[in-house]
Amino acid sequence: MADLNTKQKILIASIQLFNENGLANVRLQQIADEIGISVGNLAYHFKNKEAIIEAVNENLDDDITEILSAYRLFPNLIDFDYQLSKYFSFLQKYPFYFLDLLEIERMSPSIHSKRQHHVSKMISQIRRRFDFNQRRGIIIKELREGLYDNLANSIWVMISFWHAQNSARGINGIPTPEKFKEMVWNLVYPYFTEAGKREFEQLIIPLIKHPS
Repeated sequence: MADLNTKQKILIASIQLFNENGLANVRLQQIADEIGISVGNLAYHFKNKEAIIEAVNENLDDDITEILSAYRLFPNLIDFDYQLSKYFSFLQKYPFYFLDLLEIERMSPSIHSKRQHHVSKMISQIRRRFDFNQRRGIIIKELREGLYDNLANSIWVMISFWHAQNSARGINGIPTPEKFKEMVWNLVYPYFTEAGKREFEQLIIPLIKHPS
């Protein structure tokens, strides 16, 4: 981190410590010790932990915005799989955010507001994919009104809390993007037409079963 300025070093160290220890268990002294500065020097840049969290959230907000821009880049199922890869990288970068979600949002109304905007856009994108792929003939007609709205919400829950629930259940081993994507695709698979199943087998199975 030699080429980084002090503020950048503080943010990187904070994210690392939040991920390792949980938000509530990290003190300013630990962050200062991690990068070899005094607490007074740290306080010059960020007056308290809440200010650090606000700054981390600005980086997080940029990352989410970039993920959400990766929408309808491809005319087939690769489009969603590509975005799922980005979601996985995000989950790996900020696991503390999802484990400590309620605490963070209670601490900052602005973070809560931004998150609600991102969640709404994320669910909307998932839902619109069902309409798009239904028109392409690879997703079956909605069996009952509201089914795909509920499914879009379920997929959002899976994406957002997959890493957190693994941690809560004490599941060992390094999570892989392939396993993560397979669990999300399993929610979609029952709604494929025969043409959809063929496209899934052709385009997605090689990515989640035999990654390069």
